[in-house]
Amino acid sequence: MSDTATSPLANPLAARDHARAMAGTKVEAMPMLPPEADDLPEGVPADDLLWEETVAAGGYSSRRLPRGSRLRLIDLAGDACASLLIYNAEMPTERLNVADTVKVQWNAYLGEGKLLLSDMGRVLMSITDDSAGTHDAFCGTSNAATNEAKYGEGRNSGAYPNGRDRLLLGSSKHGLLRRDVHPCVNFFKGTTIEPDGTITPQIGPFEGGRQVVLRAEMDVIVVIANCPHVLDPRDTWSVSPLRLTAWRGATTALDDPIRLATPEGLRAFENVEDYYRR
Repeated sequence: MSDTATSPLANPLAARDHARAMAGTKVEAMPMLPPEADDLPEGVPADDLLWEETVAAGGYSSRRLPRGSRLRLIDLAGDACASLLIYNAEMPTERLNVADTVKVQWNAYLGEGKLLLSDMGRVLMSITDDSAGTHDAFCGTSNAATNEAKYGEGRNSGAYPNGRDRLLLGSSKHGLLRRDVHPCVNFFKGTTIEPDGTITPQIGPFEGGRQVVLRAEMDVIVVIANCPHVLDPRDTWSVSPLRLTAWRGATTALDDPIRLATPEGLRAFENVEDYYRR
């Protein structure tokens, strides 16, 4: 007879009692329900908290966030890699366009004051705070083939999950399909383009506690995977937990310095305002 058959949990009633006894158990990587963040920015009421979650190494998460809300990402131990997709929550065929994000702003490097633009010329989210400075808008994320080639295994259910399949799982929670998993940006792992076109990765690990704050300029769906960067030079599959916190906030004012920073950015904000004027 197998060990499974002799286990006390083979009895459905015993299994039920065991499962119920786990109620209230907290582990490092889990969403908090209701959110319990005790380190919200000064002046933010606890009632405005929307989302509090720690994403494990190799994990993923997704959430719909209202216009004006803020999303803070914290690299807790210095080795997280937050691969981010963004969709217009009302019309998910509009989504983050990494190429436009780079070329419209005449700048390939993400940081405070930069915009994350859609394929329809609107600002989906803006970066209001950045203490990391190492991000990537060039490389996208890993997939099953790249992980298998590097680590010997890359299945979604295996020991070394890949970023693309994790983003697919997060997107599917909102009715989206594999074809909807578009190129992402990576926060906390950076790349530099050398004069000869070589991509130099900035992988770390870094000091823990670095953070990025994003402001939702539209109602958005955000999907985040936390898997090693595709150019991570280490032989071992290495990544550390990522903390996510979101709270309600005011929509961007007409005199906001990020909105007014460049003519191109202003037009993208005006396109958002025109969209919500309907």
